[in-house]
Amino acid sequence: MKEKVFFKTFGCRTNIYDTELLKSYVKDYEIINDENKAQIIVVNSCTVTNGADSGIKSYVNTMQKKGIKVILTGCGAVSKGKELLDKKQVFGVLGASNKDKINEFLGAKTSFYELGNLNFIDKDIVCEYENHTKAFVKIQEGCDFACSYCIIPSVRGKSRSVDEKALLKQVEILGANGYSEIVLTGTNIGSYGLKNGTSLGKLLQKMGQISGIKRIRLGSLEPAQIDESFLEILDETWLERH
Repeated sequence: MKEKVFFKTFGCRTNIYDTELLKSYVKDYEIINDENKAQIIVVNSCTVTNGADSGIKSYVNTMQKKGIKVILTGCGAVSKGKELLDKKQVFGVLGASNKDKINEFLGAKTSFYELGNLNFIDKDIVCEYENHTKAFVKIQEGCDFACSYCIIPSVRGKSRSVDEKALLKQVEILGANGYSEIVLTGTNIGSYGLKNGTSLGKLLQKMGQISGIKRIRLGSLEPAQIDESFLEILDETWLERH
C-alpha cells in the first residue's frame, strides 16, 4: 500500500503553482486532501512577514508532534529551513530547484537539507489543477529590486523569465483542457522579459489570442513597470479588470 502524502500551501499564487508542479512529480505515493490521514506532509511555505513565519512554525510543530514526517519547501526553506531542521521540527528541507526530486525525497530515511540553486527556473509546466476552476501560470521568478523591507529577493533570487514559447504552449494546453481563465503569477511579473528583449505586454498580446482563453488575470504589478505594450492591451475584453 502506498504511503499517503498531503501538500499544505501557504502564501501567494506562485506557491499554488509550485505545489501543483510538485504534485506532478509524485509517482510512488498517494496524494490525499486530508492532512490527518497523511504519513508525510509537504509544507510549501511563505516567509514574507513575521506572521507567515509564525504560522508555519506553529503548523509544522503540530504535525511533527503527531508523528507525521514534515518536509519543508518554498521561501521559508531558505530563510527558516536550517533552524527548523536543527530543532528537529521538520524531517527535511527541499529547495525550489529540487522540485523534480520530490518523489525521491519523500522516501528519504534520514534527514536532509537540499536547497539547490537559488537562480533556477522551472522548465516543466502544469496543465491540470486539482480543486481549482482557473489555472495558474508562472511566467517569471525572482526580483531585482532591493527594497529594504522585503526578504523575497533573498529567498527567490534574481529576476529571470520563463521562455515565451514554453508559456504559450502551456496556455494552449490549458485552453484545450477547458481552463478558460488563467492567472499569471511570479515574484515580480512586471519584469517579465526585460532581459530578453520582450515584455509582459507583448506576452499578453499573444496569450489573449489563444483558443479557449476568455479571461487573463494578473498578479501584483508595479505601476512603474507599465510600458507602451501593456497600455495597448488595456481595452481588451479578455484582460480582467483589477
